[in-house]
Amino acid sequence: MNLKKLFLDHCKVNKLEVNDNQIAIVENIKKFYTTNFNHNFLLDLFLKEESMPGFYLQGDVGVGKTMILNFFYENFNQTKQRLHFNEFMINFHDFIFKNKNSKKGNVIDKFVINLKKKYKLIYFDEFQVTNIVDAMILGILFKKIFDENIKVIFSSNVKINDLYKDGLQREQFIPFIKIMKKMCFEQTLVIKEDYRKSLNKDNNRYFYPLNQISNFKINKLFRELTKNKIKQEKILLIKDRKFNIKNYYEGIVRFIFGDLCNKNIGAEDYIKIADACKYILIENLPNFDDSNSNQQQRFITLIDIIYEKKIALAISSVSNLNKLTSAKSLSEPFKRTVSRLHELTSSSNI
Repeated sequence: MNLKKLFLDHCKVNKLEVNDNQIAIVENIKKFYTTNFNHNFLLDLFLKEESMPGFYLQGDVGVGKTMILNFFYENFNQTKQRLHFNEFMINFHDFIFKNKNSKKGNVIDKFVINLKKKYKLIYFDEFQVTNIVDAMILGILFKKIFDENIKVIFSSNVKINDLYKDGLQREQFIPFIKIMKKMCFEQTLVIKEDYRKSLNKDNNRYFYPLNQISNFKINKLFRELTKNKIKQEKILLIKDRKFNIKNYYEGIVRFIFGDLCNKNIGAEDYIKIADACKYILIENLPNFDDSNSNQQQRFITLIDIIYEKKIALAISSVSNLNKLTSAKSLSEPFKRTVSRLHELTSSSNI
């Protein structure tokens, strides 16, 4: 696989800017591919120490991490799966629950063996850990994944050492960090510009402040989107819970921010909502601080899932997108959210 040439051709066709730092990452992921999937006996003798099953790409928001790893993933011609990390962990916990009474071996081992039967490569984009339950189990889970020689690529805004930084009972997360450091090529992509902001400057589906003019604009957009569409109440069944969507017009939906983030709902609910929708309007997005950090964490998760599912989005907000405030503990992951909102609310993202 001449990955560098393919990448340059890809960037040229799609009119994407190319720089030396990105080329260096492409060369390193080619090395990862060669040592893991295109090796031979002589090469193994020379590269044995460098043959790691994980590739972890860290960098600031909007620098092109996802673009590079998406390109590699799309050109990888063996069995593979691209998953949002929340979705992966939901699948894992569901599997554990369904098999908790099984007497046939360790249930985590069974989960990983099932993965190995299906995939040679798993891709987690924008990897992060925020859940204490997940933090406590990841060391055991990923040790087994790597022991089974399943290859994994990650993109993340934070370095491995900083994952789950300041999280509750972080000492129980340290074994996972040690495993990741041992089993992954860790690379950093350094670029000063946020491409999402520079390429998506209009944000004509982000309305602020919360006043009559913004209300008129989002009402007008909603009328245009739902013209000749049938309104119905959509009821989603999420395990033993029901989630009602009242303003549902054949996949076009309208929510107040509080409907989605003031309630005790999470990633599993947002995935089901996104799967039922093709265009989402969210009204009354607030500024965030330490007093509403729980709502902010839910909003971060929601936007990650909307972005992953490629759902069109419109928002009305109390503040300019670049001036939204954050709880101190969530300031770093929220940079990714703001960056993604630039792309999601731009006219180029429809």
